[in-house]
Amino acid sequence: MQIILKNIGRRFNRDWIFRNIDYTFTSGETYAILGPNGSGKSTLLQILNGSLSPSTGDISYSLNEQLIEAESVFKQLSLAAPYLELIEEFTLDEMTDFHFKFKKYREGINKEEVIDLLNLEGAKNKLIKYFSSGMKQRLKLALAFCSDTPLLMLDEPTSNLDSQGVDWYLNLVQKYALNRLTVICSNQEHEYSFCRHQLNISDYKK
Repeated sequence: MQIILKNIGRRFNRDWIFRNIDYTFTSGETYAILGPNGSGKSTLLQILNGSLSPSTGDISYSLNEQLIEAESVFKQLSLAAPYLELIEEFTLDEMTDFHFKFKKYREGINKEEVIDLLNLEGAKNKLIKYFSSGMKQRLKLALAFCSDTPLLMLDEPTSNLDSQGVDWYLNLVQKYALNRLTVICSNQEHEYSFCRHQLNISDYKK
């Protein structure tokens, strides 16, 4: 998977959030998009995943040297983000089944292993709306990491997680982020310290 940005910029009204981004994201590499709160990290991530169009510039996607249309990129990615809602009327069991109607399980993983990974075997039939914020965040991450997609995108991945949850997240990274294009939006070093590349939004505020 490869994503190429050429002169990408985004503005709201007359104010530029960022501009003149030339950057290439490549499979097998880990990238951190950095910047303070409100700097535009999530906006850039939404442009990368095709859910938001840039105000200027071009973005192209390819997989195995075959071009992918922007509107089809969602098929190739897994996303966990604070603004991504779970269906709270579903049970854990139903939410897992629903998610994997649209994504394939990674090789060697099934529903039981996802629930076991969450350590929520006793909550299979519990409605998501009764989950704590930390349980919901773990579920979002587990669904993203366990989906067989070449592109993994995480926005503020340890929000609502305690120190034990952070260790759990880092363990997922070691197990399931290899050989993928991984992009993480963060301003918390423990979330992205393993990333080999960094893109700082503040460098594109000119």
